[in-house]
Amino acid sequence: MDLFSRSWTALRTAVAELPDADFARPSGCTGWLVRDLVCHLVIDAQDVLITLVTPAESEPTRDAVTYWDIVETPTGDDPLDALIVRLAAAYEEPGLLKFHLDDVGSAAGRAAGLADPTARVGTRGQVLTAGDYLSAYVLEWTLHHLDLIEHLPDAAQPPAEGLARSRELLERIAGAAFPASFSDKDALLIGTGRRAPSAAETAELGEWAAKLPLVLG
Repeated sequence: MDLFSRSWTALRTAVAELPDADFARPSGCTGWLVRDLVCHLVIDAQDVLITLVTPAESEPTRDAVTYWDIVETPTGDDPLDALIVRLAAAYEEPGLLKFHLDDVGSAAGRAAGLADPTARVGTRGQVLTAGDYLSAYVLEWTLHHLDLIEHLPDAAQPPAEGLARSRELLERIAGAAFPASFSDKDALLIGTGRRAPSAAETAELGEWAAKLPLVLG
C-alpha cells in the first residue's frame, strides 16, 4: 500500500514539474504524446477510485500477479486509445490537464491510503483484495513513469523501490527471471517491449528472448 502511494506521488510530481512545451513531445507509448499519456493517467486514477468503492463478497479470483493478462501488441486501432488522444487535445492548455490529474489523482491517492488491504473489490469482472489491486498498480505507475520520461532526460526517475517491485512482478508474470546483469529499469523496458535488447542482451536472455515482449493488459 505504501509503495503504491510513493510510486503514484512520484509520477504525479513528475507530471506537475514538466514545462508546458514537454506535453507536445513524444512519450514512451507508441503513437502517444506526453499529453495523451497524462490524459490516460487521469482515466487510470478514475479507475482506482471506482474500484476501491466497488466492494465484492466472493472469494478473490486474481492477485497482484494474475491481475495482468498477456495480450497482443496494440495495433493503434483501439477506439479507447483514439478517444484518449481526442480528449487530451481538447484540454488545449497543459495547465488544465495538470490540474485535472492533480485533482483526481490526489483523491485516488487518499482513497488508497484509507483502504483496508484485506477488503475485496471488483474490477474488470474479477475480484481482488484491495492490497493486491494496489500492488498491481505499482507496475502500472512505474511503467508509465518510464513512458513519461522516455524523451525527457531531465525529468525525475521512478522510485528505486518501485522499479524493483515492478521487475519482481513482471518476472512472476513471465515465470522467469531476467539476467542479473540487467538493471531493474532495463528489465522493464526490454521485457515489455519499450526498447529492443542489444545483441549482447539478447544473448544473455537466451531462449527467453523469443518470448518477449510481454504486452500487459
